[in-house]
Amino acid sequence: MCAVGSVGMTSGLARFHDLLLSLAWRDIRVRYKQSMLGVAWAVVLPLSMMLVFTFVFTRAIDARGVLHVHMPYALFAYSGLVPWAFFSSSLGGAVNSLVANRNLVTKVYFPREVFPLSCIASAFVDFCVAMAVLVGLMAYFHLRGAWSFTPTPAIAFLPVVIFVQVVLTIGLGMILAMANLFYRDVRQIFGAGIQLLMFVSAVVVPTPSDGTKLAKVIAINPLSPIINAYRDCIIFGRFPEPGPFLYATVVAVMTLAVGWLLFRRASYKFAECI
Repeated sequence: MCAVGSVGMTSGLARFHDLLLSLAWRDIRVRYKQSMLGVAWAVVLPLSMMLVFTFVFTRAIDARGVLHVHMPYALFAYSGLVPWAFFSSSLGGAVNSLVANRNLVTKVYFPREVFPLSCIASAFVDFCVAMAVLVGLMAYFHLRGAWSFTPTPAIAFLPVVIFVQVVLTIGLGMILAMANLFYRDVRQIFGAGIQLLMFVSAVVVPTPSDGTKLAKVIAINPLSPIINAYRDCIIFGRFPEPGPFLYATVVAVMTLAVGWLLFRRASYKFAECI
């Protein structure tokens, strides 16, 4: 049944792909309208956060020995902040996507999934720009001799890592969009929770293996193996650890299935709740 439903969702969205692309393009234009830096803002957030954490962990308290990061910390931090920025930006837009498009929700019929999906698609454009900057950062440290890049077959696994993250994000995006429509305080709760989530997602610090409660929380969080997988493929030149990444993949698929099912079942109530 789940497979049939997924096919139905895909075919239904395929008929409205023009609308999906139009909404995504609208989000991009609105985000950078009358902006001096334009698309450069896609890298300002991860770069600024990278600089802050680099200063804190390498200058203010010099925690490099404790963190066991055997590479320039700036590179380690930025390689985690780029997928994190994509994740948080996607969900930040998706959580309010139905409420922000109330006129279309109440007057026109089409799959309502296009709203959270368009937010994720527009955030993906920023992600691609930020990834290009990551390549430049890698070249900088490589040429300086502070770190050495060696191409390996593991880089070919990167699209799989991106796909798993997108699957997880879509599932969570639909759940949050639906929940915020019924309970408007979900958006505020999300805003606070997403900031805390970053510190248990292996974004700016390595995944601990000391068996503490924090280590267990990070291990349960499916985003942690995904962010570690980015570093494995791009920075370390190795394939992700099979166990944790398989766990993240299973959670991502289950989240998408549950999110889509709940979203579809509740969609007939959307118009009356707007």
